[in-house]
Amino acid sequence: MNAARTDAVLAQATALRYAWPGQPPLFDAFSFALPPGVSWLGGDEGAGKTTLLRLLAGELSPQAGTLQVHGTVFWVNPRADGCDALSPVQCFERVAQQHPALDRALLADLVAELDLTPHLAKRLDMLSTGSRRKVWLAAAFAAGATLTLLDQPFAALDKPSMRFITALLQEAATHPRRGWVVADYEAPTGVPLASAWTLGA
Repeated sequence: MNAARTDAVLAQATALRYAWPGQPPLFDAFSFALPPGVSWLGGDEGAGKTTLLRLLAGELSPQAGTLQVHGTVFWVNPRADGCDALSPVQCFERVAQQHPALDRALLADLVAELDLTPHLAKRLDMLSTGSRRKVWLAAAFAAGATLTLLDQPFAALDKPSMRFITALLQEAATHPRRGWVVADYEAPTGVPLASAWTLGA
C-alpha cells in the first residue's frame, strides 16, 4: 500500500482480520487509512478484493480489529444485486431512497452518456452484463455518497463507456471530501490515485 494523503480519512482499519470458514485469513492484522479521491484495490482472483469492499460496505463484519467508515457508502454487489425483476428506473428509485442526496440531473446525464435510455423500461435480467453494470455505475456516480465502492467497473463495457467512466474517475480524483475505491486487476489508466493496495502480494 502506498502513502495516502492525510488531509482527511474516510475509512480506517486497524489490525483487521477476516477469513472465510475453513480458509486461511484473507486479512490478518491489516491496517489502512482511506483518503478522499480515487483509490485502487488490486490483487489476483481470490485475493479478497470483493470481500474487503463488503467489509467497507458493512455487509460483513471484521472477525478481529476495528473498521470505521465515516459518512454514507454506495455499494452494489454486481454478482448479487437483488434487482433482477426491477427496471433501471425502479432501481434508481430504490437508490434514491437509500441516498437522498442523489443528483437526478446528473443521473439523467449519466443515463444518456451510457446509452441506457432504450433500456429504462426493461427488467434488469433482460439486459446484457454490460448494460446492467452501466445501470449501477450511473447510480453510483449520481448517489452523492461519501464513499463509493466499485467492483471491476470496466468489466463488459464497450470502449466509449470505458472512456466515459475513466473521465468520471479522473474528475473524482480531485474531490476533497469524497472517495471512490476501484477494485480491479489493474489500476484505472490515467486516473491519479490517492492510495493503492495490492492484496495477496
